[in-house]
Amino acid sequence: MAPRVCSNALEAVSLIGNDEFIWTHSMGATPRVLLEALAQHAMTRQNLTLLQLHTEEAEALSVPELKGHLRHRCFFGGAPTRALLASGEADYVPVFLSEVPKLFRSGEQPIDTALVQVSPPDSHGNCSLGISVEASRAACDVAGRIIAHINPQMPRTHGDSFVPYDRFAAVYEQSSPLPEHPMAGADAISQAIGKHVASLVEDGDCLQMGIGAIPDAVLGQLADRRNLGIHTELFSDGILALYRSGAINNSRKKVHPGKLVTGFALGSRALYDFVDDNPEVLFLDIEQVNDTSVIRRNPQVMAINSALQVDISGQVCADSIGTRIYSGVGGQMDFIRGAGLSPGGRSVIALPSTAANGAVSRIAPVLSPGAGVVTTRAHVHYIATEYGCANLWGRSIRERARALIDIAHPDFRESLCRETFELWGLSI
Repeated sequence: MAPRVCSNALEAVSLIGNDEFIWTHSMGATPRVLLEALAQHAMTRQNLTLLQLHTEEAEALSVPELKGHLRHRCFFGGAPTRALLASGEADYVPVFLSEVPKLFRSGEQPIDTALVQVSPPDSHGNCSLGISVEASRAACDVAGRIIAHINPQMPRTHGDSFVPYDRFAAVYEQSSPLPEHPMAGADAISQAIGKHVASLVEDGDCLQMGIGAIPDAVLGQLADRRNLGIHTELFSDGILALYRSGAINNSRKKVHPGKLVTGFALGSRALYDFVDDNPEVLFLDIEQVNDTSVIRRNPQVMAINSALQVDISGQVCADSIGTRIYSGVGGQMDFIRGAGLSPGGRSVIALPSTAANGAVSRIAPVLSPGAGVVTTRAHVHYIATEYGCANLWGRSIRERARALIDIAHPDFRESLCRETFELWGLSI
């Protein structure tokens, strides 16, 4: 059956009734036009639940007037939802990113309506989820209805991104710019961390990393490497520059050799133009991209991730600042475990040595109360700051403490030694 073609976004979302679970397309494909209309429509409805990963430009749904009408249920927090999560006005669900699609496909988390932003239909009648397949692929598979913003500026990407036009219940077409994240500036601390992490990267490694100043700094120092591969949940401009340098050719991969594999892309318009109709880039269901059994099949997986705090035993907090939810579990453990099981694989957690303008050490004797342990001390390999890399794999607690204090900020090393003795009984 052909979808209802709507003259405005409000008409499209008017199909949503009371008590519905609504999934929103996430990351750079966040359907801002539909969500702004939903903010208006939700005022006429009760008990709506908006399911989401990280969203871009979705602040319209965070206003206090929506209390009682719409509540956020977040598998990953972001700027539009952090204040709501901190006040208890939104819900955080800790879950591995690889398992979000399983929640949907199992029926554990029902989805009544999925809101997506897609490319115009091609000659075969298929629209593309474009720069963000992630868990939206699974949401589209199980949703009772799909409402689509058709955006001529959305790239048509290859892989698991295609949704038949006649699968939509309603469509609204409008040309709208996609959110862009230019490469981060090269500050001195990020450059120093990037240099230390880059020293761990070998020819033939298969890379996974995120977005931001530290990943960009790492990638910027790998132009002399050869036969690198990419199998990552997130594809950004730093990878694009390295690909064009010839360092990346994906030739050593066992899973999709010759292809750059990702779950979503976030970056500049140049990045979006690169992935548009590019068969060398596969946007796959995040259940496959982040599946540990898939990741481990590639040799020399090098997983590079970040953290908010690390304790001297190697426990990694990456989703909260104490009890205050900042982001989410995401795919960090998916890739750290996959890398650990990969032949020649390894992983690194990279972070600045301090926070709060140097007032707080991110390396702590114990994690802050309520801090979320995303990566356990049994899984961690390397920790890197601007002061060096600490290899924790196979090391005792005492050896870990010594190695981590050595890469802490010098202003905190004495107090860390003292507190490690007081709390752990360890003389460093």
